[in-house]
Amino acid sequence: MTQTSVTPPLLASQSPLAWAKKNLFSSWLNSLLTVFGIWLLYQFVSNVWLWATTQAQWSVVSSNLRLFLVGLYPVEEFWRLWSILAIAGILAGISWGLWGRFSRFVAISIGALAIALAILLPVDGISKILTLAISGAIGIGFLLGQQGKRFTQSSLILAIAWFATLPISLWLIGGNLGLTAVDVNVWNGLVLTLIVAISGIVFSFPLGVLLALGRQSTLPLIKWFCVFYIEIVRGLPLIGILFMAQVMLPLFLPAGLEIDRVLRAIAAFVFFSAAYLAENVRGGLQSIPKGQAEAARALGLNIPLTIALIVLPQALKASIPAIVGQFIGLFKDTSLVAIVGLVDLMGVSRTVLSQPEFIGRYAEVYLFVALIYWMFCFSLSQASQKLEKKLQN
Repeated sequence: MTQTSVTPPLLASQSPLAWAKKNLFSSWLNSLLTVFGIWLLYQFVSNVWLWATTQAQWSVVSSNLRLFLVGLYPVEEFWRLWSILAIAGILAGISWGLWGRFSRFVAISIGALAIALAILLPVDGISKILTLAISGAIGIGFLLGQQGKRFTQSSLILAIAWFATLPISLWLIGGNLGLTAVDVNVWNGLVLTLIVAISGIVFSFPLGVLLALGRQSTLPLIKWFCVFYIEIVRGLPLIGILFMAQVMLPLFLPAGLEIDRVLRAIAAFVFFSAAYLAENVRGGLQSIPKGQAEAARALGLNIPLTIALIVLPQALKASIPAIVGQFIGLFKDTSLVAIVGLVDLMGVSRTVLSQPEFIGRYAEVYLFVALIYWMFCFSLSQASQKLEKKLQN
């Protein structure tokens, strides 16, 4: 018996005019709503453009760009931050070339746009040259990623390299172990926001997975401990946990033992986010049919191997949207550290707005800060969608 392949029916192509007539002007009411919507959009865009080009005082951003990005970090130690950007740029380029599906023409176009933006940045000449060098590092990484598709273990090596960059970056920023120590009180602006967000994401993920597995455990002590932790933490506001970490935690530490404020803030985010991640992962675990675990045990796999090789990978794949949503929320929640005395991106915004020449320029400052948050959150969202599509193939 021969098998015949079934091809899906071809969809007739539709011109833009036909699409607009069908979807926007199909009736008198839809036509009226479409015209009214276009008028509203025109009014909004024209007013925003008029304000941005004639009334806005963007010097509040250009004059304080260094303060927004690195705060009071010592100028003579900027080479550490540029080194971190170079490492991240190369790895990002490799990831783009290895996991992305862009053609070289699209990559070259995006690279040219990045170079143009680097030239137009309101920074000094050395910073522009270094920014162009970072763009070149991303391009080199893209070519390496394209070549790495031929190796089967390239994705695993790249994932390990990404995880290894966190301790290297923290060592470069903080110093010690051969480098001059930099006080955490000058870790300000976008640098502090990224440190708290990335550390919270990296450390809360394995803790959340362990809590989810513990809640599914058949051992009563482990199960009820995880249930107690998850329900207690989820019932507390994040700002309350931050205040507890900053104010109450030092009261329980032995005399002479101090934990800096940044580390306490990171711990608060890790413990808070892990409880929510545990529930996201638990939802993924419950979506896996029990027959798969039974089949794995029938093949001779013990419980740890069954969970690590069969159940958990599928559960994490099913939980990717919820997990990435939690990561995006964690990144935005880092703005709360300004309330407990840390000068992150939002804290720098308050400092800039207190300058006499820029008092009242709230719109420009907060639009710039919102753009930065949007860029990172949108990048996380796009990366998760790419990962979902890759895992579906």
